[in-house]
Amino acid sequence: MIDFVLQRTALPAILLLVGMFSTATGADWASWRGPAHNGVSLETNLPSSANEILWRAPYGGRSTPVIVGGRIFAINLAGEGVTEQERVLALDLETGKRLWEHRFNVFHTDIPNSRVGWANVVADPETGYVYAHGVQGMFFCFDRDGSVLWSYSLTETVGRISGYGGRTHTPIIDEDRVIISFLNSSYGAQAKGTHRYLAMDKRTGEMLWWSAPGGAPQDTSYSVPVVAVVDGQRLLVAGNADGGIYAMQARTGKKIWSFRLSERGINSSVVVEGHRVYATHSEENHDSTAMGRVVCIDARGTGDVTTTHELWRQDGVAAGYTSPLLHDNRLYVVNNFGVLFCFDALSGEDVWRHTVGRVGKGSPVWADGKIYVPMVNGNFVILQDAGGECRHLDSLTFESKSGTVAELFGSPAVADGRVVFFATDEVVCLGRKDAKRQQVKPPVEAEETPVDPNAKTALIHVRPCEVLMEPGKSIQFRVASFDDGGRSLDPVEVKWSYSGSEGSIDDAGRFTAGELKGGIGTVTARCGELNASARVRMVSAQPIVEDFEAYEDGDLLNWWIGVSKAKHDIVTVEGSKVLKKLADSRGPKFNRSRVYITPPLKTGYTVQADVRGEQVKRRRGDVGLINARYRLEMYGRVKRLRVVSWVPGPRFEERVEYAWDPDRWYTVKFRVDLEDNQARVRVKVWPRDEAEPESWMLDALDPQPNLEGSAGLYAYSMAPVYYDNVRVYR
Repeated sequence: MIDFVLQRTALPAILLLVGMFSTATGADWASWRGPAHNGVSLETNLPSSANEILWRAPYGGRSTPVIVGGRIFAINLAGEGVTEQERVLALDLETGKRLWEHRFNVFHTDIPNSRVGWANVVADPETGYVYAHGVQGMFFCFDRDGSVLWSYSLTETVGRISGYGGRTHTPIIDEDRVIISFLNSSYGAQAKGTHRYLAMDKRTGEMLWWSAPGGAPQDTSYSVPVVAVVDGQRLLVAGNADGGIYAMQARTGKKIWSFRLSERGINSSVVVEGHRVYATHSEENHDSTAMGRVVCIDARGTGDVTTTHELWRQDGVAAGYTSPLLHDNRLYVVNNFGVLFCFDALSGEDVWRHTVGRVGKGSPVWADGKIYVPMVNGNFVILQDAGGECRHLDSLTFESKSGTVAELFGSPAVADGRVVFFATDEVVCLGRKDAKRQQVKPPVEAEETPVDPNAKTALIHVRPCEVLMEPGKSIQFRVASFDDGGRSLDPVEVKWSYSGSEGSIDDAGRFTAGELKGGIGTVTARCGELNASARVRMVSAQPIVEDFEAYEDGDLLNWWIGVSKAKHDIVTVEGSKVLKKLADSRGPKFNRSRVYITPPLKTGYTVQADVRGEQVKRRRGDVGLINARYRLEMYGRVKRLRVVSWVPGPRFEERVEYAWDPDRWYTVKFRVDLEDNQARVRVKVWPRDEAEPESWMLDALDPQPNLEGSAGLYAYSMAPVYYDNVRVYR
C-alpha cells in the first residue's frame, strides 16, 4: 500500500484544531536571522566577552540554532562510520542538556558527512512546531517534544535535486504556511529542472502552491526567503539559483518583480526594511567585470525592475556566503574574506571596514549594542560600531577535539540573555551569570492594505495543489480565492474538470483515480475567465509490472519521477519496447539518472529488471536499480557490482566482481529485508536467456538499516543503457 498524499502522517484532531498554546515571546529566536529576519535582537544584558561561557555541550554542527520557549533546536551530524546519520535535536537553554533527538539516515545525495546539517531549522512560535530539511531531502514537522507530525521525502516524491557541496534550503514560517525552496525535476510541467518554491500548510503538510519565478538555475543555492509587507502588499523576497532576486505574493506565489543580479546562483539572504531590499553576492555581476556586489532595491515595482528600481550599489564586495545585518540605518556585510563592511543603508556610503578574520561564512548579529561575528577559522568575535570606526571588544578561538582550530559556519542565536552558536564539535552558550528570560516586544510589522470584502476575485488556487494517489482512491479538492494584492477572499463557485490518465471529478470537486497501473493528470477549477489547477500523480499498489509495450517509440513514461526527454526515450530493441537512458556529452548531470517509480515503501520488497548496455568506442555505461534507499550499480568498464547507501564515504557498501558483456540482456534481482534490526541486502544477476541461479551473488547486512524507500532505476551512461520488464513486488 502507498501512504496517502506523499507520506503525510495523520495528525491528531486536537492538533489540527488548536494545539496552539504558545510558549514563545518577542525575545525568542525562532528563525535563523531573528524576530525581524534582519540579524537583530532587542535583548539587553548580553555578554561583552567571549569568555563569558555559561556551558558547552558536545553537539557540533554547521548551521544556526533557533531558540523558542527555553529550548534550543538544531540539526547536525550524529554517529560515526556505518552509524552516521543526520539528527534534529532539542537542548535545554539553561543547561545544554539534550531533551530529545530524532536521527534519520542520509541517502540519494552526493553531499559528504562534513556538510550534513546544512540548512537551519525553523520554529513556529504559534504552534511550537519545528521544521527541518535534511541533506537527503527529508522534510519534517516535529512537535515541541520531538514527535514527527508529518514528513515528506522530497527527493523521492517531487524530484528534489541534491548537489554535492551541501547547499540545502532553510524553511520559513509565514502565517499558516511553511515555505521551502529547492531545485527539482519531477513529472509533467515540472519535468524541466528549475528552482521552485513550495508552500505547505504548517499544521498538516498539505501542499498549497508552487512557484517558479526564475530562469535556468546556474547552481544549487541556499538563499533563505524573507517575508515583508511592502507598499501594503505581503511579499516573499528571495535570491534564486538563476542569479536573480524575486518578489512573490506570500499567500499565492505569484511573481511581482524580478531583479537580475549575478551570473551564478544567490546564496546570501536578503534583508528588507520598508520598501528597501538589500542583497549581496560574490560571483560575476551580470553587467560588469567586478566580482560581487551589495545592492539596494526599491521593492515597490512590478515586472523586471533591474534597470528601474536600483537605489544604490557597491561593486567589488564579494559577500556570497553571509547574509547582511541591518540596524539603525546601517547595513553590515561580512565578505568571503572575513572583512566586515559598514554601509549607510539609505545612501550606500562606505562608512568603515574592519578585518575580523580570514573566511566569513556565518552571518553577523547585532544585540545590546554589540556585533557578534563567527569566523570559519574558529574565532568568535565581539565588536562595537563606534560611529566612524569599528571597535574590537573581545574574541576567543575555539579548538576541535583533535586540537585543530574549530570551524564556525553558522550564525549566533540570541534569546533570554544568552548567545548560542555551533562549532565543529560543540555548541557554546555565552551569557552573564544573572542571565534570565526576558520579555521583549516583538518587532512591529508594516501594515498590509486591508482587504475589501467587496473586492473582485483576481486569482484562484486549487488545494491541495499536488497529490499522490493509489488507483481507485478519492480526494476532495477545494478552491481558495484572492484579490489582486494576494489577500484572501471568500471562496467562489467554480466548475471542475479533469484531464489526463484515467480518473474523474464530480461537481463538488471530489476526484477519484481510475483503476489503472499509473499515470498523471490535472484537476482544473474555472470561475469565469479565472482558472487554476492541481497536479495528480497515480501509482499502483504492488506488484508493479512494466514492459513498455503499451508505448510508442518516442513516448515518455510520465508518472515515474526523474524520467525526462533530456535523459530518456522509449525505443524498440530486437522487436520489444524498452526504456533507453541516453548518453550525453554535456557532463555528469545529464549522464547520471535516478528514477523513482514509487513513493517510499516499507522495506521488504524486490525490484527486478532486465538491463543491457552498449559499448561506444571505449565507453560503457553503468546501470542499476534502487531499493529502499540502497543503490545497486553494475559498472560497465570495471566489471563489478556494488550496493551502496549514501555514496560519499560511503556509509554502507558491499562489492562483488562480475563481468557483464555489452549488447546482451541480463536480469537483475535486488531485494532488501529487515532482519533483527538490520537490513539484509541481496542481489543476483544472470543472462536473461539462462535460468535464474538459486544463490544470491551478494548477501550483506547493514546494521543501520533504511526502513523505507522508493523503488527505482539508476544509470550513469557514458554509453546508452536499457531497461525492460521492470517489476516491483513483495
